[in-house]
Amino acid sequence: MNGLAWALLGIAALLGFWVLGAYNRLVSLRNAVAAAWAQADEAQRRRGEGTEQLVAALRAPLADEQGALDALWSAQAASARAAGAMSARPLVGANALAWAAAERHLVAAAARVFALADGQAEALAGNAAVAEARAAWLEGEQRLRFARQLYNDAAAAYDEAITIFPTSVLSPAFGFRAAGRL
Repeated sequence: MNGLAWALLGIAALLGFWVLGAYNRLVSLRNAVAAAWAQADEAQRRRGEGTEQLVAALRAPLADEQGALDALWSAQAASARAAGAMSARPLVGANALAWAAAERHLVAAAARVFALADGQAEALAGNAAVAEARAAWLEGEQRLRFARQLYNDAAAAYDEAITIFPTSVLSPAFGFRAAGRL
């Protein structure tokens, strides 16, 4: 082999190692997004348990407001369904948008129930089950906010990696698509 052939072989080897390294980096970032979603999903499930606790604790004291409790329960179910779709494909932007929309409805329904409970503060003052359920729901919501931020940070790092040259040339070839935000 002459010098030119060795040079071309060296360049091809460097290019191959670069493609392999870039691919592995993108896979690592994609896996980080999936792991961040798993944390958000776990926080969402825990908050769902808090929602169940809250609805059960408020059924009797807010007997006149069953519609609000049913709306909260329905919104929790919709959020859980959207989370299930998100768990199946955590990098699909439409799934993230659907889950975020379901979450907005759930938070609005919870705010309404909390406002109704605050209106009955005197009647609920000695009810430890309601206080515990409310605290569990609020703790779950805080955990979910943190997990959502972790997901969004991981998705931003992944999206940046697939859009910056030269990996932007490889991204479509290997099927890397932008992740949605929560």
